[in-house]
Amino acid sequence: GDALYLVPARQALWALDASKPEQRLLGWLRQQAPPDSCHLKCLQILKGLRDLSGRGLEGPLGAQWSRVLSSYALKTALFSVLLRGPWQAWQEQFLVERLEELVLSLGDCLHKRVLMHFFLGNPRVPEAVPVPRFLREAAPLNLLAAFDASTLDAAAAQLLKAWSQAPKIIRMYSGPQHLRRSPALCRHVPEAGQEAQSD
Repeated sequence: GDALYLVPARQALWALDASKPEQRLLGWLRQQAPPDSCHLKCLQILKGLRDLSGRGLEGPLGAQWSRVLSSYALKTALFSVLLRGPWQAWQEQFLVERLEELVLSLGDCLHKRVLMHFFLGNPRVPEAVPVPRFLREAAPLNLLAAFDASTLDAAAAQLLKAWSQAPKIIRMYSGPQHLRRSPALCRHVPEAGQEAQSD
């Protein structure tokens, strides 16, 4: 009756599907954010960075990459950064700055080994977003608890490396106008010539 479902995860495990509360939260965020908010575009680009940097990964990180940076983990990181505010900071003209904030925040979570489930036992879920009582009262859940420290450190390093691909991904999703507005993309993004030399 709460529009919550159990879905197959892997082997004999089942996972809680909280897509309905997510939709309610996204609807509420749409009402709070400016009309030209870039938060969904940031999520698209972050997924693009994840997918691009996951190609050809081998070893333990290659096997775990898509689980560590699952779509739900990326959405959780976005929700957490969004709620810090202010809403006007999410205008489309600030896309690069908000994307950098999101990437660095997620990298910090990986280093600290903590990314809490957004709905389970989270007192910061806005009261205006209907969430089943048992979710609000549940014990908090760390989404990164299943991964060892070396995997999370390697994932954080790979994420920052992926950030160097951000200009290409932003052009793919947003067009070059954002790059013209923000000539210095990020402290972690080398100049084109430097990138070529380091390769």
